[in-house]
Amino acid sequence: MNLIYRISLGAIALLAVQCASAPVDPDVEAADALAHRVVPAIASDITFVKSPSDSVDSFTLSSADKKIIIEANNANSMAMGLNYYLQNYCLTEVSWYRLDKVTLPDTLPLVGEPLTVKARLPYRFFLNYCTSGYSMPWWSWEDWERFIDWMALNGVNLPLATTGQEAIWYNVWKKLGLTDSEILEYFTGPAHLPWHRMCNLDGWQSPLPESWLKDQADLQKKVVARERQLGMRPVLPGFAGHVPGALTRVYPDAKTTRVMQWGGFPDEYRCTYLSPVDPLFAVIQKEYLKEQTRLYGTDHIYGIDPFNEVDPPTWNPDSLAEISHNIFESLTAVDPEATWLQMAWLFYADPEHWNSETARAFLQGVPEGRMILLDYYCESTEEWKLFDKFYGQPYIWCYLGNFGGNSFLVSPLNDVDSRISDVLANGGDNLCGIGSTLEGLDINPYMYEYILSRAWQLPQTHQQAMTNIIDRRVGHADANARAAWQLLVDSVFIQPALCGQGPLVNARPSLTGFSWWTTKPNIDYPNALLLDAWGAMLDAEDVNTDMWRFDIVNLGRQTLSNYFMALRDDFTAAYESGDIKTAGEAAGQMRQLLADLTTLLRGHHGFTLRKWIEDARAKGTTPGEKDYYERNARTLISIWGPAMDLNDYANRQWAELNDSYYAVRWNMFLDQVLQAMAEGKKFDADKFLADSRAFENAWIEPSNTLTWLDPLDTYTVARGMYDKYAPLINAHPASGSSTSTPSLHHW
Repeated sequence: MNLIYRISLGAIALLAVQCASAPVDPDVEAADALAHRVVPAIASDITFVKSPSDSVDSFTLSSADKKIIIEANNANSMAMGLNYYLQNYCLTEVSWYRLDKVTLPDTLPLVGEPLTVKARLPYRFFLNYCTSGYSMPWWSWEDWERFIDWMALNGVNLPLATTGQEAIWYNVWKKLGLTDSEILEYFTGPAHLPWHRMCNLDGWQSPLPESWLKDQADLQKKVVARERQLGMRPVLPGFAGHVPGALTRVYPDAKTTRVMQWGGFPDEYRCTYLSPVDPLFAVIQKEYLKEQTRLYGTDHIYGIDPFNEVDPPTWNPDSLAEISHNIFESLTAVDPEATWLQMAWLFYADPEHWNSETARAFLQGVPEGRMILLDYYCESTEEWKLFDKFYGQPYIWCYLGNFGGNSFLVSPLNDVDSRISDVLANGGDNLCGIGSTLEGLDINPYMYEYILSRAWQLPQTHQQAMTNIIDRRVGHADANARAAWQLLVDSVFIQPALCGQGPLVNARPSLTGFSWWTTKPNIDYPNALLLDAWGAMLDAEDVNTDMWRFDIVNLGRQTLSNYFMALRDDFTAAYESGDIKTAGEAAGQMRQLLADLTTLLRGHHGFTLRKWIEDARAKGTTPGEKDYYERNARTLISIWGPAMDLNDYANRQWAELNDSYYAVRWNMFLDQVLQAMAEGKKFDADKFLADSRAFENAWIEPSNTLTWLDPLDTYTVARGMYDKYAPLINAHPASGSSTSTPSLHHW
């Protein structure tokens, strides 16, 4: 430690003694409160110090008198500094879920040589409009509190904050002359509100109870207050043009159009769009922003996405420029400091119409620097490369990583690392951030922590960062766990998430392939590779962390699900050859695997349906409301909507969901195929589709009682499943062979 730094610490200590009664800096107070929430056992051994104001976020770690000193320019940087210390010195992982325990070392490690880290980019963005439906609709404040702490610990300073919109809109629409029933029937059920907010559907599973509006408004006040305390700028919604169809009753001359049908929903659920060139647009924008600011305040940045997976009124470039210009003018008329945050997903979703001419016109209708683009799905398609770095508008490179909250093991770490390095080097001066736009909080949480860490100039190579991920999930350096992780990163974590993905177990049964686009089960690796990684992870020694327990269930359930594909193909081959004995044996193996999968999923609380349902029911104030919320919660993760278009899009591998829904559906299928074989008939796929649809539609009803399954010891159940299935997978020619896998111990 150099002399100047010793004097600095001494001066800080003396000042602390002399000014003990002075007010505590709000940033220090917020960071200290976070530490006491997340790591209360060591919080008193951590001292936060406010550094002089700096235009670049930064933190410095050091030790003095057996305490950890974290000096930073704001609460957000302090939290990032704390997390860096926990991850790299304590090998401690803090999950985004409040039920996951934080495991700390017995002795608090000291820092040694002081370390200063600066941010590469000003913004670290997180969340997706869909996340509030796929993961968060039923959250309590306690869930949000842990999640906000997680965001702060990972340096997020630009979170999407969409909770509580409907309370604002209720007041606005009432003021504009709509009735209670017109407003509440315009909304959807809570889990589907993201797609209502994005002008995709109206009225599905309405009316929304009035009690929901107050509950969510109260929750949003807490959310944005805590986010601001921790140095974040919550991105609140602005008006994008979506209006109730009933508005034309009051304003018959308004320039409205009905947008295209979306997601297979019938015509009755189509949305109405008000043209931004209509004077009423600015009136609604003003009323909405005034009411929102009154309740939730503002940080002058607004999420507005007028054409998410729907067509604009015209594709004429001049008209598109006029539309974006008018939207921006309606914002700044109310808030002169306003910045518009826009998803670039619209360009990805409709590349035929959004070409260089139309995109340039739409983006340049807003003054340069006053619109920020979220390059939404960069692990697949980097729009900044296709649209000339968004023609000068600032943009944030984003990793999506998950669609629908589905449970599929994908996270292309090496490829994403290369893409981030490329955009940092070649993305231009208008690259302003790194972030993630995950549709659901999924089963690859380390990926999002890694993405966000790349926004900082951390003193780590890519390989060192990968090593640290597994060390902190295990809680110490373990050769077996490291070997498993090396194999996963090099050979399994190689494909990006796909829009429509899921294990075959979760798909509606079929004899070949997969029955619908929402449940693509394809993998780009031999299953024996994943099996070997699972076995090595199970061989880790002296482990007692929730993260490791999660990982051994997570790797195991994907391994068994992959093997299920091979068993299904065996069953189909026997059916096609008319071998009823072999078909019966294959069916028995499939049924047993489905039951074993339920047992494995009981090994960790992260794979249970119970919290989703009980949290939904807890939102109800009457028995009727509780059933309403449960029906809505069940619908999203199963049939999604009234048509087949999005069926199983939000599929999950949760124990009770597997037991009561997926396994039942597969057993129905196996019974009908075997019966057809016994009768010498062809399997009637149309009849099975009708029967499965009837079952699915009945399953969403709360009267279809669920049985909650008690948790099981994680290691015991996972080890038992591995020992049972490893020989079967290795012996099956379609499952890959461990003899062709890389060595497990070459790191």
